[in-house]
Amino acid sequence: MKKILIINAHPNKDSFNFALADAYKQGALKAGAEIKAITIAELKFNPNLHAGYQKRTELEPDLLEAWEKIKWAEHMVWVHPVWWGGLPAITKGFIDRVFLPGFAFQYRENSVWWDKLLKGKTAHILTTLDQPGWYYRIMYGKPSVNQLKKSTLEFCGVKPVKVSYFGPMKSSVETSRKKWLEQAENHGRQSAG
Repeated sequence: MKKILIINAHPNKDSFNFALADAYKQGALKAGAEIKAITIAELKFNPNLHAGYQKRTELEPDLLEAWEKIKWAEHMVWVHPVWWGGLPAITKGFIDRVFLPGFAFQYRENSVWWDKLLKGKTAHILTTLDQPGWYYRIMYGKPSVNQLKKSTLEFCGVKPVKVSYFGPMKSSVETSRKKWLEQAENHGRQSAG
């Protein structure tokens, strides 16, 4: 039974991201996966690293629980919108506070290299945007994906990291949204195998 963690990074519970996350979950459950979830907007934590990495800020209970779920997972699913080309602020704060040296990676003494402490895990990013995914990749260079996939997950050893784009959202019709939910459910089913 595959251990899958769904991380919903949209701050609005009425968003289509919540429907995508649920569709993925239903597909994975039908295929026999074990599921845990993190809804970042429900967590109680300060998203700011006031001292940067010079001084460790104690993790709030919700972040400690989130970290335990990340350690537990074999596969992580990140569901988030693209806002101003990037991640929602609360999502960036979650990453800053949880993906810490000694937790997710460890710099080597007197070296520019680091140890990737999340090796062996895989991930899938489901991202919504107000333009076609191909346009976001070609015209803007997919900054949110680069940040989450390359600069966070792969930096910490998570590989492979798949990406699925859903959009444009603002001009979408019911038939498009239904098709996207079916795609998310299929992704969930496939990831559980």
